Amino acid sequence: MSVDKCNLPIGVFDSGVGGLTVLRALQDLLPHENFLYLGDTARVPYGAKSADSVIKYALQAGDALVAEGIKMLVIACNTASAVSLKSLADKYSPLPVIGVIKPGAEAACLASVNGKIAVIATENTVNGGAYQRTICSMHPNAEIIAQPCPLFVGLAEEGWTEGELVEAIAARYLEPLFAKFGDEGPDTLVLGCTHFPVLRGAIANVAGKKIKLVDSAETTAKTVKNILAESKLGNCSTQLGHISFLATDSAKRFAAVGGAFLGVEIDPKDVKVIDL
Repeated sequence: MSVDKCNLPIGVFDSGVGGLTVLRALQDLLPHENFLYLGDTARVPYGAKSADSVIKYALQAGDALVAEGIKMLVIACNTASAVSLKSLADKYSPLPVIGVIKPGAEAACLASVNGKIAVIATENTVNGGAYQRTICSMHPNAEIIAQPCPLFVGLAEEGWTEGELVEAIAARYLEPLFAKFGDEGPDTLVLGCTHFPVLRGAIANVAGKKIKLVDSAETTAKTVKNILAESKLGNCSTQLGHISFLATDSAKRFAAVGGAFLGVEIDPKDVKVIDL
């Protein structure tokens, strides 16, 4: 593998800024890699869109990243991973394409002791059954109940991540969900949308200390690291990598909201607005 190819960035995309939680985990684990992040902020959220629309949007985002020159594509969106992973993998082969559903399911199976796993996600991800199928394939005896939490995406995008209002909405979603499991209840809760980790504190307050919260970010980062090693695509540079940002709507808003997801401030001047 040529050095030039190894120096290419890893492309990461999401419907908005939620995928920056995945990017944050990737950067923490792979500090010498370069990244190109695309947030389709003009069309967020994907969770209530039809599967055909999500596939179309995902392919447009993939085309934009591939045109820039990338060595791997990470779908940092649970909805897009659930419905468009195969379409993207088929179109861009042999480029490695990684989704977040499988890593998240693996993390849930490892975390759960009693096999009772609750999943919260967008409407499309829940109705498509991607987490349910994937977890069952790894843990056939697991009991999985999923609940759409569409308001969480809006709260996260608005930066409303804590406080009484957020916890009240979380309780409205979680209490009926947990009750469906009966007296023992679930011991694991999958945050099945990359927007949800910024609401982790509020969700944890409602869920209680006995329930382990799982998101796919760290597990996805480990998967990416393993594939880079297997494919000999890892960046050999000893210098810290660079992140470039693309968005399909306001750079100022992307930077303002995205900083909370990435954990560092984003300068609007570093965000290039593109049209898909």
